[in-house]
Amino acid sequence: MAWENRGQVRRSTRSLSQKAASLADTQQDENLAAATAQALISHPSISLLPASSNLSPKSTGLKTRDLALLQQKQRLLNASTPLALASLIEPHLQSPLRATLVFAQKEAGTAFCISATGLLLTCSHCVSETPEELKSNRTKFLLFASGRVVKARCIKYDEVRDLALMQIIAAESTTPSLTTITKSQETSWTTFPFINISSIPPKLNARMMCIGHPGDEDLECTTPGKKTGYDVLHMSFGKYRGIAEDADVQDNSEIGALMHDCWTYWGHSGAPLCLAKDGGLVGMHSSWDDETGMRRGVAWEAIVAFLEQEGNPHIATTRDVLTEGSSERPILLG
Repeated sequence: MAWENRGQVRRSTRSLSQKAASLADTQQDENLAAATAQALISHPSISLLPASSNLSPKSTGLKTRDLALLQQKQRLLNASTPLALASLIEPHLQSPLRATLVFAQKEAGTAFCISATGLLLTCSHCVSETPEELKSNRTKFLLFASGRVVKARCIKYDEVRDLALMQIIAAESTTPSLTTITKSQETSWTTFPFINISSIPPKLNARMMCIGHPGDEDLECTTPGKKTGYDVLHMSFGKYRGIAEDADVQDNSEIGALMHDCWTYWGHSGAPLCLAKDGGLVGMHSSWDDETGMRRGVAWEAIVAFLEQEGNPHIATTRDVLTEGSSERPILLG
């Protein structure tokens, strides 16, 4: 995405050690665990989508070319994901891959699931460039790494942190022959693979895995339209390089505060950054510094603060109006 090529750096006076110490206390861990547990218990109503081959522009609201792209991405994921899973020897690294999603639209970014009930996390700029645009652009189609198609609605939006929370509201069945859902079957077919959020921030130089959706057009080539040949989902490994000097860890509006050196490309925005040792989520890719080449992202501290700010996010799913948390840090709930 073009947004990823911004090279500005945000400044603050707080150091990495001060931020990690202030956000890794016991009370915060307990709050995060409680919020996650509540999200897992609460199970929102999720509609059944027909098989992607039976979707139409009328039923989805997608343009014909966008629907064709969704179906193409599904075919490619069906072919490539089994091979990618087989390449991951450590079972704990397979879970993040299974829980990663791609937006169905062209060059639209990445997302990942953080609860079995279908809560998705991504960059706010992947959902909408502005809060005003969000009002008429709140639902998106995405595909899990397995190729499963889902429809999700943005329920929380923070353009300063560059974070958005989405709730899956409709999904393809995992059983192709299933056309109706009984109450007893609902829980099993609407349970989604998810990534566990780490209870503590990463240590400097910790090895990480990034799973993202690189664009299919080579934007670095002088010949327009040249294809990259990348898979729909690409896994890369690198290290956590800390928080940028003087950066405000809660402000990623210009460029992400987190630094890492996993390989990324346009379209990786919203990609999960997980510890290689246990698969725990410790950040999210969002941008890069075009002066240094350093990859940048949303730090663990910002993700935890975002999820804890409104408590159980499922309380927002029945609201139909946009509200702002504060003038300093607007949070839009749906």
